[in-house]
Amino acid sequence: MNPILLADLFRCFQGVVPSILATSDGRGVPNITYVSQVYFVDERHVALSCQFFNKTRRNLDANPNAAAEVYDPVSMQAYRLKLRFLRSEKQGSLFDAMDLRIQAIASMTGMAGVFKLLAADVFEVLKVERVDGFLTTPAEPLPDRFSLEGLRSELRGLQWVSERINSAEDLESLLDRVLEALDTYFNFSHAMVLLVDETTQRLVTIASRGYGESGVGAEVQIGEGPIGTVARERRVLRLTGLHEGLRYGRAVRRELVSHESAASVTPEIPLPGLPDAQSMLIIPLSMNKRLIGVLAVESREAMGFGEWHEAYLEVVGNQIALGIDRMVEREPAADAPDVPLPVAAPAPPPVVAAKNKRTLVYYRNDDCVFVDGDYLIRNVPGRILWKLLGEWQRDGRTEFTNRELRLDEALGLPAIKDNLESRLILLRKRLEEKCPDLRLVSTGRGRFALQVAAAVEMVEK
Repeated sequence: MNPILLADLFRCFQGVVPSILATSDGRGVPNITYVSQVYFVDERHVALSCQFFNKTRRNLDANPNAAAEVYDPVSMQAYRLKLRFLRSEKQGSLFDAMDLRIQAIASMTGMAGVFKLLAADVFEVLKVERVDGFLTTPAEPLPDRFSLEGLRSELRGLQWVSERINSAEDLESLLDRVLEALDTYFNFSHAMVLLVDETTQRLVTIASRGYGESGVGAEVQIGEGPIGTVARERRVLRLTGLHEGLRYGRAVRRELVSHESAASVTPEIPLPGLPDAQSMLIIPLSMNKRLIGVLAVESREAMGFGEWHEAYLEVVGNQIALGIDRMVEREPAADAPDVPLPVAAPAPPPVVAAKNKRTLVYYRNDDCVFVDGDYLIRNVPGRILWKLLGEWQRDGRTEFTNRELRLDEALGLPAIKDNLESRLILLRKRLEEKCPDLRLVSTGRGRFALQVAAAVEMVEK
């Protein structure tokens, strides 16, 4: 029988099923505990997450020999690793990679700053054994590694996605085509792109696929939850077996609250996207160390994404970031000459049947706009909408340019990288969902029209 290689056990290292660690003290008294991560380092080494294991730490200081039992989440076959403790790493790439998952889980369960990685304990793997008799029926053979043909197929897919990015005429079509290509070619059926709003330092969902109602406009604070954590750390995060990770974090949370003050425990962070996601792959989108946004892909399968997906989507993310930056640079600068709009005599707003009446309320304190009592949009897009509607109602004006919005200091756009196009996309999509009687329609590069198909009552508070 061929020896079992650590690489053959890649499914066991995804955190879907908790692993067991056994140590003993200098007198041979054993201690058994669960560990949240057994991390594959290379063919001879693994790393274990050190968080709350005071007894385990004392045992390893006295006796470096240990054993871990890991489980294949598909077949449930158990494997035993005979280990020898080498060192603890409290910084560096290995520590950062393991810490990112724990930070994300901690943030989601309100345990940020409490539920954290103390060290990555590195072990030499002396032997790998299959645990015979663990299952009543034999498990299926271990999966083969990726074939060359499979890699070629992935490369064709990358070419396909890149072509759609390069052929996009504007930011909206770029994002929609990328998400469509990921769904069509790789069955990534639940995905979203969030861009940074510089004025609020939050991530705003600007494009999504697979969520019924589009989810456009959902916000995430940078540093909160897995998406916010990736944005803050600027590093890729692949979460598998998310249910188990959350259950572990919540168990620690309950224990902490029952024995100590709950002052350090914050509320759980709800995830935008699938409420029952089991896997997530989150990629930061950045250019020259400047965060542009985040690409997040979700799955209801516990092992929805592997290492190859991670590497692949990181390349796709770089392509998206380049495409977004290119689209921003293509927009006319604020000080560029503008082609005059056709001059027409002001006309009153068109008279529309009362049955199509819409009431929009604008709250000055937070720039929120509600339509017929339902939240529509806020911040800069809210101010833009109120400006457009105000000019339409006063003068009957329907034609506008991006340049004039940039020059309007009342809108509060950043002087550099104002992301105006993404704000207009967000506003257009929110209107399509919540108030289809109001539409923003492109009329050329840097130009758009406001179309109103209802009587509009504007209330400012």
